[in-house]
Amino acid sequence: MTDFYFIRHGQTGANAIGLKQGIINTEITYLSETGKKQAQSLHEGFDISFADQIIASPLQRTKDTANILNQSANLPITYDDRLLEISYGDWDGKKNRVLEAQYPDVFDHVLNDVLPTYVTIAGGRAETFDDVIKRVQDFMEDVGQNNPDGNVIVVTHGFTIKAAVLAALGSPKEMMVIEEPDNTSVTKITLRASSHDYYLRYYNRVVHSGF
Repeated sequence: MTDFYFIRHGQTGANAIGLKQGIINTEITYLSETGKKQAQSLHEGFDISFADQIIASPLQRTKDTANILNQSANLPITYDDRLLEISYGDWDGKKNRVLEAQYPDVFDHVLNDVLPTYVTIAGGRAETFDDVIKRVQDFMEDVGQNNPDGNVIVVTHGFTIKAAVLAALGSPKEMMVIEEPDNTSVTKITLRASSHDYYLRYYNRVVHSGF
């Protein structure tokens, strides 16, 4: 079986002011000082030397998080486009609270986040929830086939991790049942690729978290 440890990148400037980052890869989406400290804290609290490799999204915020985590373990790092954040189309770079006020019908007002129906009005190259679930599931199946007994650190994005969990749960009809995980949280999913069996071992664990 293959164990995937999904890690969300550290906080960015865009996170701090509530922007939809999507696939933007400019300075506002790089790690903030808080994000760097979060990644360093995870590095100190989660020894990844047991793993075989790191696979990360190719955006700068995930690359930098992976490099901080890998300071001691020196694992091989590769990048995979299937781990990119969801593209919100024309909504990339816009404030979430402004979008929610303008388009309340496509937001969940408990989670303050978009419903799957957002894609009908977001424009641009907005991805559906199912698009992201499919690509991250393809990623897990490919890695699982090639590393049937592997331990893989995956450094990626909030919605991408949510999509991985939804894939592991069989793509349930109610997709808002899971909130996006916190910055530098760890989510463990185990896959038996030969039978396509998934196990959600834990979700959204954060070093020194309070409850």
